[in-house]
Amino acid sequence: MGVDSLEGHDVESERWVALTGSLGLNGVFEGGLKPRGMFSAIATDFTPDYERVCMTQSYVIIGDGIAGSSAAETLREEAPEADVTVITDEGEALYNRILIKEFAKGKLPEAPISIHDESWYDDRDIELELNTLVTNIDPDGHTVSTHDGETYEYDKLLIATGGTPTQLPVENSDADGVHHFWTFQDARNIREHIEEADTATIVGAGLLGIDLAAICGAQKVDGNYLMRGDSWWRYALDQEGADIMHDAMRERGVTPVFQSGVDHFETDDDGHVTTTVDPNGEEFDSDFVGIAIGLDFNLELLQNFEIEMDDGVVVDKYMRTSAEDIFAAGDLTRYYDVILGEHAQNGSWGSAKEQGTIAAKNMIDPETDEFRWVSSYSITHFDFPFLSFGHPTLGEDSVSKKYSETEWRRLAIKDGKIVGGVLIGDLAPQSGYKQLMREETFVGDQKEALLKEKFSADDIAATQEQ
Repeated sequence: MGVDSLEGHDVESERWVALTGSLGLNGVFEGGLKPRGMFSAIATDFTPDYERVCMTQSYVIIGDGIAGSSAAETLREEAPEADVTVITDEGEALYNRILIKEFAKGKLPEAPISIHDESWYDDRDIELELNTLVTNIDPDGHTVSTHDGETYEYDKLLIATGGTPTQLPVENSDADGVHHFWTFQDARNIREHIEEADTATIVGAGLLGIDLAAICGAQKVDGNYLMRGDSWWRYALDQEGADIMHDAMRERGVTPVFQSGVDHFETDDDGHVTTTVDPNGEEFDSDFVGIAIGLDFNLELLQNFEIEMDDGVVVDKYMRTSAEDIFAAGDLTRYYDVILGEHAQNGSWGSAKEQGTIAAKNMIDPETDEFRWVSSYSITHFDFPFLSFGHPTLGEDSVSKKYSETEWRRLAIKDGKIVGGVLIGDLAPQSGYKQLMREETFVGDQKEALLKEKFSADDIAATQEQ
């Protein structure tokens, strides 16, 4: 649905010309520029059926990650006559971000990583624009413009542009051999490079950082994992839980280095990284460097008009932004969590998928579905499973317990209610904890029951009934 922008033409006048065109046989529009939402502004309950055929809504989605793609799929399923356009600056259609780490580890070929190819969009009459950068959003004119001079009109717009890995602001952080891990192409580059490496350094004590550490272990590359604090993911795990993870890293040839970080990188004459130097002056041999210190949300498009932002795009429980007819979904949102009763953020795949679906439903029929979700994130790199859910770094209280050398759990509690947690080893209790979280059950006086080894939600219900 690309429309070449014409210098000197008034968009509103063009819409009026379009509306003054005529209807041919079978309600086919003849003459003028086809506007967004044909006749939607003038249709009434008395509009003839042949005109209703032309009341096509136009939906534009910026971003083809899981949030954007799930929105496109939902729009097509629930609005079969609508115009749906997906614009992405990536060169390939939706792929599984969860599995790219398995590809980088050398455990999977490329084929299973792809979820949709271009034919998937063609079969559903969804216009997919790859390698296309959106350069401007005009909320008054309801248009988006792209780098190649195209203009797309919309009735409703979804922003699902995600983020870009945060760059480490130190000398030689852009050297050859220094990698970030976010896209499928990143995974390809990492796999190609690490297969030739002997030593590695990982920076960033979070969920993506441990993926990079596991990639080193799987590729039999000795690595040092530099962390600023005393433990991995210190805001979600206590020392007992973190030590289980530390031991698992060591078993795979990756050494955790605490109270560390990066002062600068050193390179050879060809500009390839050779050494990581931390703030303490300690040097680490580094044929390969992996950095995962956070995500910078792609908000550049939103700087030129009024829209509420707070370390991300603020949306309500229907995924609406403060700008009329503009929705947002995925990593870049600060969404209203109806369970927490406040705005929050979550970068999990499942959360982004559900947000895209909910946004699409409300783009079609306002305020029909609210986003109510307990997210999960799992790690399968080690001999035991690991799962986090909800918001494990929030809350003013917590309970935790170690059950064995590879089994531990912790629950984050706020206002007497579970808001998140982490389980290592036995994951069976997660369903009960999530149920209590969804139902907003008060558990502040039931801490001992929460930590029963074979926990179920019925344990809390039975205790409260006594």
